[in-house]
Amino acid sequence: RKLRANDREYNRSFKYATNAIKTSKYNFFTFLPLNLFEQFQRIANAYFLVLLVLQIIPEISSLSWFTTVVPLVLVLTVTAAKDATDDIVSTFHNISFWICVRFQVWWCLVRLRVRCEPPNNRLDRFIGTLTYGGQKYPLDNEKILLRGCTLRNTEWCYGLVLFAGQESKLMQNCGKSTFKRTSIDRLMNVLVLCIFGFLVFMCTILAIGNYIWEIKNGSNFTVFLPREKDNKEGFSAFLTFWSYIIILNTVVPISLYVSVEIIRLGNSFYIDWDRKMYHSRSDTPAEARTTTLNEELGQIKYVFSDKTGTLTQNIMIFNKCSINGKSYGDVYDYTGQRHDVSEPVDFSFNPLADGRFIFYDHSLVEAVKLENLEVHAFFRLLALCHTVMAEEKKEGELFYQAQSPDEGALVTAARNFGFVFRSRTPDSISIVEMGNERSYELLAILDFNNVRKRMSVIVRSPEGKLSLLCKGADTIIYERLHQSCSKLMDVTTEHLNEFAGEGLRTLALAYKDLDEEYFRQWKQRHHEASISLEDKESQLDELYEEIEKDLLLLGATAIEDKLQDGVPQTIEQLAKADIKIWVLTGDKQETAENIGYSCNLLQEEMNDVFIVSGHSPEEVRQELRNAQNSMKPDATVNSLLFPEEMGKSVNVIKDEVADGEYGLVINGHSLAYALESSMELDFLRTACLCKAVICCRVTPLQKAQVVELVKKYKKAVTLAIGDGANDVSMIKAAHIGVGISGQEGMQAVLSSDYSFAQFRFLQRLLLVHGRWSYLRMCKFLRYFFYKNFTFTFVHIWFAFFCGFSAQTVYDEGFITLYNLMYTALPVLGMSLFDQDVNDVWSFQHPQLYIPGQLNLYFSKKAFFKCAVHSCYSSLVLFLIPYGALQDTVRDDGRDLADYQSFALLTQTCLLFAVTIQLGLEMSYWTAVNTFFVLGSLAMYFAVTFTMYSNGMFLVVPSAFPFIGTARNSLNQPNVWLTIVLTSILCVLPVVTYRFLLIQLCPTINDKVQHARSPTPPPPPRRARIRRTSSRRSGYAFSHAQGYGDLVTSGRFLRRPAVSWSSGFPQVGRTTTGFSPMGRSAGYSPTGRPQNPKVADVEGTSLQMYRTMTDPPL
Repeated sequence: RKLRANDREYNRSFKYATNAIKTSKYNFFTFLPLNLFEQFQRIANAYFLVLLVLQIIPEISSLSWFTTVVPLVLVLTVTAAKDATDDIVSTFHNISFWICVRFQVWWCLVRLRVRCEPPNNRLDRFIGTLTYGGQKYPLDNEKILLRGCTLRNTEWCYGLVLFAGQESKLMQNCGKSTFKRTSIDRLMNVLVLCIFGFLVFMCTILAIGNYIWEIKNGSNFTVFLPREKDNKEGFSAFLTFWSYIIILNTVVPISLYVSVEIIRLGNSFYIDWDRKMYHSRSDTPAEARTTTLNEELGQIKYVFSDKTGTLTQNIMIFNKCSINGKSYGDVYDYTGQRHDVSEPVDFSFNPLADGRFIFYDHSLVEAVKLENLEVHAFFRLLALCHTVMAEEKKEGELFYQAQSPDEGALVTAARNFGFVFRSRTPDSISIVEMGNERSYELLAILDFNNVRKRMSVIVRSPEGKLSLLCKGADTIIYERLHQSCSKLMDVTTEHLNEFAGEGLRTLALAYKDLDEEYFRQWKQRHHEASISLEDKESQLDELYEEIEKDLLLLGATAIEDKLQDGVPQTIEQLAKADIKIWVLTGDKQETAENIGYSCNLLQEEMNDVFIVSGHSPEEVRQELRNAQNSMKPDATVNSLLFPEEMGKSVNVIKDEVADGEYGLVINGHSLAYALESSMELDFLRTACLCKAVICCRVTPLQKAQVVELVKKYKKAVTLAIGDGANDVSMIKAAHIGVGISGQEGMQAVLSSDYSFAQFRFLQRLLLVHGRWSYLRMCKFLRYFFYKNFTFTFVHIWFAFFCGFSAQTVYDEGFITLYNLMYTALPVLGMSLFDQDVNDVWSFQHPQLYIPGQLNLYFSKKAFFKCAVHSCYSSLVLFLIPYGALQDTVRDDGRDLADYQSFALLTQTCLLFAVTIQLGLEMSYWTAVNTFFVLGSLAMYFAVTFTMYSNGMFLVVPSAFPFIGTARNSLNQPNVWLTIVLTSILCVLPVVTYRFLLIQLCPTINDKVQHARSPTPPPPPRRARIRRTSSRRSGYAFSHAQGYGDLVTSGRFLRRPAVSWSSGFPQVGRTTTGFSPMGRSAGYSPTGRPQNPKVADVEGTSLQMYRTMTDPPL
């Protein structure tokens, strides 16, 4: 790719992409064909289109063509309108992203050229050259700004757009929009094909029956049913076949799909209206951005989550610390019991304090005011040992720009406790110590890297004292401590265990005084190593190791990576529902691992947490296999485990159970090898054996590849949740995409199927709305197929008694209104309002969610049971009325056994039987349900008596032939006795089967419904668990290498440090009337020392850091 700055005509000649972005599925011209193509992927819609063509042929159809075309057009129109609305809501058109620059005349005159690689999705590399003034300059990934980057320590910059619109690296990683269909939709397509095959088979049997009947008995009826010329038995059977195709089409009625869309729309409104998923702080309600996937929410097996902004708030809080053997951060009462709630510390004594900083342990402030030497040294180290940059536009208004949030939290903590980092130059750091301005000479920064896991600075105090200040992972610091710190190290270790057990991110602080002559020699060797062309890194590491030894321990810090509210509880609930959670994040391994422990994804009780960090395919494969052998020691490496090596292919990987609980953490570079076709099955098996999986340093494209891998081989329903643009590809790849409206823009929300403001709402979305939607849809489908199969099968039995003449059993009016009026509202009421248990019990028993994952409520097996049940019911509904009316007379002696009376009795028995069956299906009766059920029955009788009245017959005699049938039949006791008997025989096997099933093999639903009380118990209070931990988290791990060189280079500084007045009141033991209380003073109202100083802990020589001149007491 070639570009020229300020040369639009030259750049246009290459026809590069504009800055417009389109993420919609449709446009004005493609909507109709694409949407119709998508809708006719439903086999049923195509089936009804063929049926419509058949109904146009008068020799075949006994029904008018509009009876099919009107419902079909209605379904297509409603669905198209819904799809168009979903696409408009979830799409943004022609959104332009511009790099904002400060426009100056000089920039307009710049003539430079850039030659770089073509557009691609690689976020970790960039190759190009910039030509300016006849000189070429290399361009790499460090000189490229991707969308979402933040400029720090400057208000503006000059920029040149390299990639725009669809060619940007962000859009290259977003993936394509796909048509999402639920597993029930896909199953319905299969079932419709089976039903259609069964329909053809039955129509063939009935056509053969007609052919045989015409040969044997047809000649006996030619007197009053004369045949047309050349209308032989074979042609009659052919016409009969197509006639029965039309008559029996109700096995898959078009109203089924209208009802499905209505149910989905209603359940979507429930999500939109749920106040318990409304986030008042941001004024963000939950939103169902699509209405076609609700029931899929009740079948989720795998959740893929981003970390930053999704699980966490990306806010670090200074929570606790340990200084010279004393732990600060917890608040105790007079009895020595810890309080979880207390008044925050008042930092009004510090005019430079950050008002957003909150700390509750007053004893630490007391120690600062009492000029405790170790406490002062602790916060002085935090104020000096960092790479933070300060900006102070107005006096007293400090803004810190930190490369990591946790480093900013530590410097902010030091600021509030009286050690304010004010400014820096490449060779100095200015701080305010308890009101006194002090400037330290910055002599060296020993930068952080992933191997060192620590950083150090060498400074000279205003008094001329040389010191090395170091902070980092405690395990690394402990190896470099002086032997005199052994006892203090043991006490600090106990505090670190406590901090880490609470999921806090810890690090240790240490220092060392340096000799001037030694440092001068070391500095010279350091300079020689830094300019060395060979083995530079190893020489520097040796020098760092040399000087960073015999350190003196100061203490440790504990920072809370602020999780979103309710994240640990949500993950715990989802785990109980057998939902596996994988975290896919771009963060470092250690950072993601710490969050995994904080949010209960990883637990100390796990047998092991495997780390996969190989740098070659062989290393990664071996680490995966070692993990498999640890989790399943009895398993051998054979063709079942690695079929790809045996020349076999695998379509589905079955679930396996590990011998214990395990976690897996894999790095991005290792994941790249693990996702290769030769290793993807090894990775997937290993990951699926683990209870929790964390993938670190992954690109947006890798996130989508992991989701696709699980979809491909596990055949499970997946959900992806994220809040940023880098999560879009993962959200689009999963069956369900959920966007969190957070601090990283709205692109994830706009690409999602559902959105809300907090991760904790996910448990309500799945365990309540998802499970209810799935349960309601399954009940609806089972009942709908039952009532329509029963309705249709009666025609089949009647065919054997009517000469296979394609005569309908029921009145045409009843056939028309059966699905539209008599049975529509009751089943919709059940499908919109039914609950087996309420939301509270759903949270109390997350295991209720598991049947949805196993497709227990609606599957091919459930469909077959439904068909058998319908077959039995239809036999009862035909044979009982047929036998009851045979040779039967009315009370007045007149004949009752005519076709119209039989049709009326059969359809009345059918309506009562399916209505009672609906009552058995419903678990939650409401006023609306009751009104729908009773109202539908009342409507049936009202319409029937109206249609069979003399008046209607006189108006249109040909349309209402059943004159007087209703009043002549329904006033007979034997007719009502037949209705009661038929209804009992239809539901008796169902009641018996369910009773035996509950008694012998109760499901989780049966157990919960039987055990629940009228008022559910309150949710149990979560006790705060205090545990020890052998794991360490570390602030240094979230650092990035290279910032030390940046700080000392001076490239980022354009103005000298401004000298402001400190504004501090003089604080000290000689100037205040402060009376020490609490642990820092060793005082306790109970007479017991609270957290007393540990005996025999060596003191530290810190007198040179004192800012007050008064002698110690």
